[in-house]
Amino acid sequence: MMTDPVSDMLTRIRNANLALHERVAMPASKLKEEIAKILASEGYIVGYEVKASGTRRTLDIELKYTSDRARVIEGLKRISTPGRRIYAGADALPRVNGGLGVVVVSTSQGLLPDREARRRRLGGEIVCEVW
Repeated sequence: MMTDPVSDMLTRIRNANLALHERVAMPASKLKEEIAKILASEGYIVGYEVKASGTRRTLDIELKYTSDRARVIEGLKRISTPGRRIYAGADALPRVNGGLGVVVVSTSQGLLPDREARRRRLGGEIVCEVW
């Protein structure tokens, strides 16, 4: 049994990125799909697709690289864990690399990137950082 599926997702992306794989697959969930949606909208991945085979759904993420095969995702870090939840108000949301990275925040209006959460004046649980 997996205790932290989001951490598993980030680790799979990190490992595939380090190995310069084109795609990475993992079990799908609504939370993972929302994280993939934010990564795609922020330009860290090319895209994602949810494939269903029977009762199982798989999230397939296509990783993004530059023309000379340099990695777009330099790092991923899980902040709030099941054993230690981290919350922040709209004024206290952290900035990654001076605003060059993105913080994924779980708010009352769903998962949002930090810029959008600040704009809407929403705080919440800090899920992860990507830079």
